[in-house]
Parts: sequence; C-alpha cells; structure tokens
Amino acid sequence: MVLRVVGSNPIIHPLSPDFQVRIFTGSGLFHSAPAARGDANFPFMEIMVNQVLILIGGDNIPLVLSLILIVMLNVFKLKHMISKKNLPIVFLILAAGVFVAFKTLGIREKPPTKYEKILHNVGEMLEEIHYSPKQIDDKFSKEVFSKYLADVDVEKNVLMQPDIASLRKYETRIDDEILGKAPIEFVPAVEDIYKKRLAETESLYKDILSKPFDFTKDEYVNQDYDKIDFPKDEAERREAWRKRLKYLALERYSDLLDQQVAAKVKPGYVERTNADMEKEAREKTLKVMDRFYERLHRKVDDDDRFNMFVQTIVQCMDPHTDYFPPVEKRYFDEQMSGHFFGIGASLREDDGNIKISSLITGSPAWKSGQIGQGDIITKVAQGSQEPVDITAYLVEDAVKLIRGTKGTEVRLTLKKVDGSVKVVSLIRDEIVQDEATFAKSAIVSTEKGKIGYIFLPEFYADFDNQKGHQSSTDVAREVIKLKEQKVDGIVIDLRNNGGGSLRDVVEMVGLFVDQGPVVQVRDRDGKPQILPDHDRSVLYDGPLAVMVNELSASASEIFAAAIQDYKRGVIIGSTSTYGKGTVQRNIGLDKLGFLDANSELGTIKLTLQKFYRISGGSTQLRGVYSDIVLPDAYEYFKIREKDNPDALPWDEIQKADYTPWKYAYDLNVIKGMSNDRLRSNSVFSKIRSDAEWLNKESEKVYSLNLDKYREDQKQVKMTNKELEGLSKLSKEMDVQALPQDANKYDGDKDKADRFQQWLKSLRTDIWLGESVNVVDDMVSQKSLVYNK
Repeated sequence: MVLRVVGSNPIIHPLSPDFQVRIFTGSGLFHSAPAARGDANFPFMEIMVNQVLILIGGDNIPLVLSLILIVMLNVFKLKHMISKKNLPIVFLILAAGVFVAFKTLGIREKPPTKYEKILHNVGEMLEEIHYSPKQIDDKFSKEVFSKYLADVDVEKNVLMQPDIASLRKYETRIDDEILGKAPIEFVPAVEDIYKKRLAETESLYKDILSKPFDFTKDEYVNQDYDKIDFPKDEAERREAWRKRLKYLALERYSDLLDQQVAAKVKPGYVERTNADMEKEAREKTLKVMDRFYERLHRKVDDDDRFNMFVQTIVQCMDPHTDYFPPVEKRYFDEQMSGHFFGIGASLREDDGNIKISSLITGSPAWKSGQIGQGDIITKVAQGSQEPVDITAYLVEDAVKLIRGTKGTEVRLTLKKVDGSVKVVSLIRDEIVQDEATFAKSAIVSTEKGKIGYIFLPEFYADFDNQKGHQSSTDVAREVIKLKEQKVDGIVIDLRNNGGGSLRDVVEMVGLFVDQGPVVQVRDRDGKPQILPDHDRSVLYDGPLAVMVNELSASASEIFAAAIQDYKRGVIIGSTSTYGKGTVQRNIGLDKLGFLDANSELGTIKLTLQKFYRISGGSTQLRGVYSDIVLPDAYEYFKIREKDNPDALPWDEIQKADYTPWKYAYDLNVIKGMSNDRLRSNSVFSKIRSDAEWLNKESEKVYSLNLDKYREDQKQVKMTNKELEGLSKLSKEMDVQALPQDANKYDGDKDKADRFQQWLKSLRTDIWLGESVNVVDDMVSQKSLVYNK
C-alpha cells in the first residue's frame, strides 16, 4: 500500500504486495523504503528529511502530526522493520516534527488567500502526483508567461510589445508564485495593463467601423495568431484592427449579396445598393464587437483571469491535465447529465467563438451526421425566425438559445473545420442515453457470405449499478447473436470512440483471444502493471476486423493494439488513431480531494498513468497504425495528440510475455488484395486529394478582396460537397437488422425510426464497404489458416 499526502490531500493507492509510506508536505519528503511483507531479511528503515522548516504548514499540522503518529505506530507493529539502533533516529524525527509544527503556528502572519491556496495546491499536485511533471523552475515560468499572455490576448491586438516588455520582470517569477515563495503579482499586473488597453481598443474599433471599407483593394489578413507577434506600437495595432474588422464585415457583406440573389425570385423584391449592404455589414460587425466588449466588461472578472492562469499552468504539463473552477465543474456536470431538451452537443468557447466540443451519442446533433467536433456555431435561429449571431457569446448564453421545447426546430449556422459554411436544421429532443449509446449490430450480406457488424460508440460502464449496461457485456451479447446467425466474419467499428472503461476494454479483448496480458499500465514510480484477461475461453475465433479513425482514442487504442499485437485481426482506417495513452482522474483541491472531486477551490483533472502495449510501445502520441489505410476527410488536419506540443512523448518498456494467435492470417496477402482494390478505385484517391486541398485552404490567411474571397469560398463549398458525395457508395450494400432485433422497438416509433436511419447510413458507408471486403478476403483464407 502507498499512502501519499500532498498538501492536505491524501491518496491511498493499491500498488503491489510491498508496503510503502510516503508523506509529501510542501517540498519535504518522509520516506520509508518498501518492505516485503514477511521478509525477514529486510534490515533497515530509511527516513529522509528535507527542509523541515518548510515541511509542515499551519493548515496541515493536525493532519501531518496524526499521519506521523499513525505511520510510526504501524511501523513498530511490523516485525523486523526497526532495530534498536534506529529507535533514537525515529524519536528524534518525531520530536523535531512536533517542535517545528508548534513553532510554525506562532510565526504564520496571515492565512493564505483563496488564490494562493489554489495555486499552491495545484503546484504540489503537479510536482508530487503528475505522471511526468516538468520541473517548476524559471524555464517553466517562461513557458507559462508566454502562453498566458497569448491566452489573454488571443488575436494579439490589445496588448503591444512595450506592454510585454514591462511584464518581463515576472517572466521568471511565476514558478515562485506557484511554489509559495512569492506573492501572486503576475496576473494582477497583466490585468491592470489589459484593462487600460482594452478601453483604447474599444474606441479604436468604433472609429474604424464608422467609415466604409473598400472591398476592391487587394490585401490579406493573417489569422494564424501563433505566427504573428504583438504590435510594435499604436499605428501597427490600428492596422491589425482595421484588417480584422474588414474581414468580419466582408463575411457579412458577402452573405447579404447571397441573400439579395435569393430574394430576386420572391414577390415584392426591392434591389439594394452595394453601399447600403456594406453599411449594414459594418453595423452587424459593430453589434458583434459591442456584445463582445460588453461581455468582457460585465462577465469577465478577476476570478476568470486567475482561473485562466491556473489552466495555463496545468496545460503546460500535458494537454489532458485541466483545472475546473467550481462553477465550470457544475456546469460541465449539468451539460453531461442529459436532463434537458436540446441538440446534444457539448460546447466550449475558443477565440471568442462557440465551438462544438463533443456530441452526445444518439442526440439530434449526432444523428444528423452534419455536425462535428471543432465546428464553430456562428448563428442560431428558432425555426424560420431570423438567425441570431452568437459570435462572442458566453457558452451559457449560447446554450439558452439552443435549448428549448421538445419537438421544436433550431437552425445552426456552422463554420466547418474545413472552412465551409453550412446551415443545419435540428429538432430538439430530450437528451438521454438511449439505444444509440450502447453496442448494436447488423448483418452485411455479400456475394461470398454474411459479415457481422458491431458498432460501439464508447467503452461505457454503469459503475453505480451492477445490473446496468457494461460495454464488454453488451458486445458479448451482440457477438452471441451474430454467431447464432452463422456469420462468416465480424467487423467491430470503433471510429470516433474516445474510450472509457479500462476494465471493459480488457474484458472485451478477452472475448476474442485466449487468456493473457491485454495492456500494461505504468505510474510515475516506473513499475509497470500488467492487466490480463483471465478467461481461458474465447467467445469468437473467426475472421475479425477493427475499424478506427483519427478520433479513436484511449480504450479504443488499447483494444486495437491488443488485437494487432496478438495478430488476432486486421486494423482498418486512418493512418493512425488519436494517440491518447494517458489516464486522468478528477481530484478536488480541498482536503480529501481524492474522495470528493467537487471542491470549493475547484477540481484538477490530473494525468496519473500511462498505457503501454503488450509489445512494449506506448499508445501515447503515436496511437495505433492501421494495417490497411483508408483515406478520409480529416487525415491532414492537426487534430491528433501528436499535433499538441505539450503532449507527453512516446516511449516503450519491456514487452509482456504473450503468445500470438495460433490462427493468424497472412497480413501481407490481405493488405495486397485490399491495395489492388484501392488502386482500381479512384474514389479513395479523390478523397485523399480533396482532404489535402481543404487542409491547405484552411491555413488562416484570407483575402480581403471581395471577388477573391467569394471565389475562395465557392471552391471550398464545392470541394466539401464533392467530398460528402464521395463518402457514399454509389450502390447500397445489403445491410439488415438481426432477426433477434426485429421486434426490439415495437411500441416506440421514434426509436424504430432512428434504428432504421442508422441501418440506412451503413448501406452507403464507403469505409465500411472496404472493411467488409477485407473480412471477405480473410474468410477465403480461413480454411488455409485453420488447417495449418
């Protein structure tokens, strides 16, 4: 057992048969070396003391003293742990701790502020618990300095270079603030300058928008803010604002031109002048900016800036460590609870925009197939009413417009990841987990036989109800149903599956392989732990393929990697999966944070462990490489773990002891047959070229010339439309529900309709089509494989 106390947050973690005690308080460490239980050869106990005066703070004194006493009493109970010669050292350390503790009570001048508590607790957790913490030093401080200023002024048009220079004195002090060696001064200093400059830019944008724009001029605006610097002076800042506002007005002016063309065929049409529409475009832009600044004045306070600062700090450790203030944590829980009527999309703010963060499986947004992660919602309309521009809205305000009465229509104007603009109509529904959330199956009939198809949207598990849905159990149920129909092979679809329950993925791998290791897990101590499948039975031993894409992550990658390492099946999809090979846990920043993730000081989602394949390599960063690569629309977009500079690195450990599948297929033959089909099919080649072109077009340098802008947008829309068409088979496959599910949705027309819609979408899925062909190839090899 390992007992760790970080600040005032204890962590009890079963690690191994060894007994180990660690007490972390501030920068000090008491450590008793591990002693194997019953090991008579263990000769000593080691206790190290580091900076005793910093070890015990007033807030932690009762807990620390109690723990020291408990630890010492338990240590004395262990046979062979302490010899008589060590007793003076033990009592000396205990006496010193008590003395310093009470002395500390007298010298503390004032209790820490809320901000100091949050910052210090976060710093301690990052140092003592994070899987691979960076050293919190001047180098780390400089990284936080740069990233926080970039977060505060995303478009780099409020602050100027002289402002940054005046803040440089804090560049190497932030680490001291985190570690409690210096008062919190950086964020207040930034806020003072920012408020002053914000008032200046408010007057600036109003002045610029009071004059007409010339959209015939040939000039460009760079909106890749990572590649530009803060303006040198006020003149350079004004020019940056002019181009930004011109682009916003150009978007709206182009929309008005399109609306006028569409209105010509309507009765009562009155032609508008270009000058009139240009003026309206500026007025609309002004409203957007006024609303954005009103929000900054009214709703962004000191707490928001400080919370952003803490988030910047934790994100510098790795992309999946996050800080949630109490309000945001509650809001996140409400968003995911499902007890409201809406579209089923989780939203987040990014660069002043409302972005789709994730989709709830089975929700209207998910079922539409037209909304994706990273899409920006620019407008929201109630039915046929005029759309409301939500640029610069708070997430909560945007949600109020999107939610509504069940059965009513809401229209979203989306700016897609590829840069195109699309209007999507959705009917609000109660956002609850229904059949779409769970595993389900179908049968694809081909000229060569029947292929079973299992769709798994996530590795779900109902931890509060033993009789509730568990993904591994549900998949096993679907496999049994497919076996009853005597299918010749099975395809498991893990596309867009972001992961979930570790226990379930281990058990699910066990459905297809004999007993043995499934995945290795390593914490910061470096000792890997093997998670095995103990079941000697194999539920299904026939041909197997696993479909993945760029958003298959975490548990999905564990499953795909295990199937690949055992040579049990073929992995089909994007060049690689997402590449998330780390484990996080929510920890409250109050005392006993591991027992309650909801804290008045906030919650930190902390990376604690890392996954490794049984072959030794990590799934982190690299993900899982597909055996057969099928081009898709997002291959060239920077959306994977490897595209984040703060992602933890790939590494490898010793491989586990495992035996590959005895009926392994000749992968080279299977790949060769698929490649022959792909070479003769121009569709996949066209998907690859279109995806590559769209990626280049989204490089964030835009023309401010009307004609060039409209031509660029026309090309983007045409290519995107072509790509949507290419993703559908020209001839539908024969995809049907299992006979066992024929009456599954009797009495629930809505669910029955959704199920039929799902089957219909499968019939034209070009990626599923090739996956079925691959399994057919495996079926043709089956007799050779099983007769070896």
